[in-house]
Amino acid sequence: MSAVLTARDLTRHYAISRGLFKPNAHVQALNGVSFELQAGKTLAVVGESGCGKSTLARALTLIEEPSSGSLQIAGQEVAGANKAQRKQLRRDVQMVFQNPYASLNPRQKVGDQLGEPLLINTSLSRLERREKVQAMMQQVGLRPEHYQRYPHMFSGGQRQRIALARAMMLQPKVLVADEPTSALDVSIQAQVLNLFMDLQEEFNTGYVFISHNLSVVRHVADDVLVMYLGRPVEMGPSEQIYQRPLHPYTQALLSATPTIHPDPSKPKIKISGELPNPLSPPSGCAFHQRCPHANERCQAEQPALRLLDARQVACHHVEWINS
Repeated sequence: MSAVLTARDLTRHYAISRGLFKPNAHVQALNGVSFELQAGKTLAVVGESGCGKSTLARALTLIEEPSSGSLQIAGQEVAGANKAQRKQLRRDVQMVFQNPYASLNPRQKVGDQLGEPLLINTSLSRLERREKVQAMMQQVGLRPEHYQRYPHMFSGGQRQRIALARAMMLQPKVLVADEPTSALDVSIQAQVLNLFMDLQEEFNTGYVFISHNLSVVRHVADDVLVMYLGRPVEMGPSEQIYQRPLHPYTQALLSATPTIHPDPSKPKIKISGELPNPLSPPSGCAFHQRCPHANERCQAEQPALRLLDARQVACHHVEWINS
């Protein structure tokens, strides 16, 4: 099975002005992210706010250029692509945004918004575009009369269905979903997630699913990438990570996930402090200031990702922590 999305040491740095006569500061929002996504599979990206999840989404969807590293979409290297190739790459990668209220044009009818990707990227006639739009609307649970309505006439769940339909109109190879259910009522989240999975099964689309809700991630993900301050700290098959997380940060994240029937044999793990300032990240392991197992080596030496128990972990002491 070939990869539809491949990232190698992907970085994204920003220059921040600190005022007149002062040199710019630099924020390393992404710092060495690597993964492969297969067709029909879902990679979930999780972590606290500020860990680089949304920056990664913008890089993958070509909204922003990576500062360095390699990004391949269906085998095509993005960095060396010409204008025509980039147009095709943008067709192959689509995005569903967090806020369904802000991601739709309030002055344009739903049918026109769904048909716009076809108008720009295909030579279909007006009638053919309308037929495709109506077919996609039916697939996402919208009725034919919704074609002539405006976004303000829909609920949040319906708007996210419209946004998903628009993203799938060109049948992309990759769909990046940035917190697609966090703005929805809990009762609607399951319906939208099931719709995501149904469309993935039909079109064999690879998903990059960004979320802070670990219960949702377990429901949809094949693999999980855990990020901290722009770096991956653990990555591997979803069930293995949920059954036995190895990195102290992953353990703390899963420990904080609310459950209906908590396991008394698994005590809550509390991590103190806040995410470090990205303008002045700590030396060594970025997590060492909050990690209960950190020592002098953690303060001085940055751990590299290494293979352990069928997943990759960036921790100097992962063996004795989990022994």
